[in-house]
Amino acid sequence: MKKQLLTIFSIYLLFFSTDLYSQSQLGQDDSVRTITTAVPFLTIAPDGRAGAMGDLGVATSPDANATYWNPAKLAFINKEFGISLSFTPWLRKLIGDMALSYLTGYYKLSEEQTVGLSLLYFDLGSIQFTDKEGNNLNIFNPKEYAISAAYSRKLSENLGVALALKFIHSNLSGNISLGPETETKPGNTAAGDLSVYYQKDFLIRGKKINFATGANISNIGAKISYTNNEEKDFIPTNLRIGFATTADIDEYNKITFAFDLNKLMVPSPPVYSIDTTNGGKIIVRGKDPNRPLLSGIFGSFSDAPDGFKEEMREIMLSFGLEYWYTDLFAVRAGYFNEHITKGNRKYFTLGIGIRYQVFGLDFAYLTTLEQNHPLAETLRFTLLFDFEAFGKQKSIIE
Repeated sequence: MKKQLLTIFSIYLLFFSTDLYSQSQLGQDDSVRTITTAVPFLTIAPDGRAGAMGDLGVATSPDANATYWNPAKLAFINKEFGISLSFTPWLRKLIGDMALSYLTGYYKLSEEQTVGLSLLYFDLGSIQFTDKEGNNLNIFNPKEYAISAAYSRKLSENLGVALALKFIHSNLSGNISLGPETETKPGNTAAGDLSVYYQKDFLIRGKKINFATGANISNIGAKISYTNNEEKDFIPTNLRIGFATTADIDEYNKITFAFDLNKLMVPSPPVYSIDTTNGGKIIVRGKDPNRPLLSGIFGSFSDAPDGFKEEMREIMLSFGLEYWYTDLFAVRAGYFNEHITKGNRKYFTLGIGIRYQVFGLDFAYLTTLEQNHPLAETLRFTLLFDFEAFGKQKSIIE
């Protein structure tokens, strides 16, 4: 499928960890083996708070966007009902009408149980489709979305778990025909998330310190296909583990340090050579990536061509810092690092947050280490609405 649709989906490939950009900078080096999957929009940080902290969020304090980062955090939200709406213009330096939108909300069923719903919607903008010879076919507006429902439960005062289920739809081609034997179609699949969250308060020299850790295996689901043949692609099954420490400096000020490790649980690209007999490709190092789902997931920790050293390079790192003043105003910063042979995304993030009565606003700005990088100057905006605060204000007025 990827060979057949290479020309048509060339713009879409920009989302695969900026692989095209990194290869153009490094040359066609066979050590550059970026992992690519279908529906990579599922891996884009959707909200302004996490986006300002280096794209992390598995162990930070819970809010409405926990459905994406770690649904197990939902059970620890103190408020009864909340909604968040986020908007991110994507690769705006290259394409003006591409954007990611995220709508999510939660509702507490009881002190121990919380449910969450979310819609992640990705609009790729208008694209001129061409065939392999470069001839114009038609103009189409590819779109993708994922609808998620999560159930989170406290197992104790400090420990919570969650299960999330999602439906994923990806329409990239508009049913365009690639020949008499190949018809394209929208891709559909289902997936699930499994997550855990632990947090505990400590008193150190009279100051409250909160320690939190969490893990989320997201997008555990069947492969997806865009054609009527047998070829299917992995979706981005992902393991994220994180830690966060929040210290109350005094009654007005607090600060959080957070750290996430992130790894795709899909096959690593092998090293190929050309078979001089039939002109095909043969694997000289690594494992065949065309294998069943469970084999791809569990084998993703031991299939890199260069062994353990390369497996470690596939781990992405995020560092974040958040400062709050009286829970009304926040300043955030972060850093994201990906190895040069695995996508080479390296960028700093900055942002602010404001909470006033029933409303909240988060803003994030991304700046890359390299000039003219496709991700440079990415902006994220998030609007939060606290229905519990709204109810209290209404009661006061009445």
